[in-house]
Amino acid sequence: MKDCEALPPILIEKAKGAKLYDSNGNFYYDTISSWWCNIHGHNHPHIKQAIKKQIEKLDHVLLAGFTHKTAILLAEKLISIAPKGLAKVFFSDNGSTAVECALKMSYQYWQNIGKTRKRKFVSLDCAYHGDTIGSMSVSGVNLFNEKFSPLFFKSYKVPTPYCYRCPLNKTYSDCRIECIKPLEKLLRGKGKEIAALILEPLVLAAGGMIIYPKEYLKKAAQFAKKYGVHLILDEVATGFGRTGRMFACEHAEVTPDFMCLSKGITSGTLPLGATLTSDKIYKAFYAPYDKNKTFYHGHTYTANPICCAVALASLEIFDKENTLEKIKPVMSAFHSGMESFKDMRFVGDVRCIGAIGAVELVKDKKTKKPFDFKERMGLKIYKEGLKRNIILRPLGNVIYLFLPLNITKDNLIFILNKTRESIRSALHFV
Repeated sequence: MKDCEALPPILIEKAKGAKLYDSNGNFYYDTISSWWCNIHGHNHPHIKQAIKKQIEKLDHVLLAGFTHKTAILLAEKLISIAPKGLAKVFFSDNGSTAVECALKMSYQYWQNIGKTRKRKFVSLDCAYHGDTIGSMSVSGVNLFNEKFSPLFFKSYKVPTPYCYRCPLNKTYSDCRIECIKPLEKLLRGKGKEIAALILEPLVLAAGGMIIYPKEYLKKAAQFAKKYGVHLILDEVATGFGRTGRMFACEHAEVTPDFMCLSKGITSGTLPLGATLTSDKIYKAFYAPYDKNKTFYHGHTYTANPICCAVALASLEIFDKENTLEKIKPVMSAFHSGMESFKDMRFVGDVRCIGAIGAVELVKDKKTKKPFDFKERMGLKIYKEGLKRNIILRPLGNVIYLFLPLNITKDNLIFILNKTRESIRSALHFV
């Protein structure tokens, strides 16, 4: 948030469970999971114990000519829960670098096997894949990155499957996913020069919490395979239970060529990224006597032992606490509660999946006309939320909840009531 002078940053001193506490003793429900990464609640005892245990043994070692037990165990665990066919793990630092690794691997794979024309990438025009140059190049141009657009490499963009603002003016019940036709046409005509299609599966997070049909993802995967193009799925925001499944691509029964992970991988405690891929792709880089086929990419903190230990602890919590089963009734109550927002005067659309819910504010429900940025409706609602002990960090005219998976029904009732109050209060004089 840019408005530092008008709204100074809040000094947070401690956190526990689903709450943050500031220096004045106020609490705030962390309804956006501290930028979508906190899964099991803050200061989970099992994660704290894992940090203490690991730091007594090994703090850090380079992952070049060396390895360590936690990296091996974490790689094995990730492969065991990932879609079938993903068999190799490349560790990095964060979501952007996990995406960069996938882009570079896809590009170099085609170069390594002699298909040197395949250098382009395809993405959705509302996508967001990170803040590094490569990840920005395959993102839509928006407020997050437009200043840097002269630095981007050229990539293809296709229309986002945005049901509320359908470019074909159809409804989901009768559209037959016709919005995928531009993607199919592009892959059919340009497949020989395209290395990969990159998608955020089912939820375009920073693009406005746009939730799209699983049928689109399934068809996109089919077209990528048909026209010989890699499928990269960016599960940085959607992975680790956010959509009700461990990974969002499971809803469509899709296995990508690359899967990018970060954020929830450590439940938001420490930075870590991972890019998963197949044996087939890995083998194209394995040539002991050909240095030109080596994947020359590495990070100082790749597979840091403490980060890996925390990631393992987070995955253990899923098993020990039966997280995905336990959260199901809460998610159901969440979706039912979100439906009530549809009756509000300035709410144009309500969309939910798993622990993610969003309301899109409009000036006019019939025309779907949005509020102008200068009106700062999102900022007004954010301020009202803080007064009511919740964090409602807007994405333009979209107010969203990205709940941690330790949330209870009582917590949920409080959050939904205060969200409704905050929206009503901010828009009272409109």
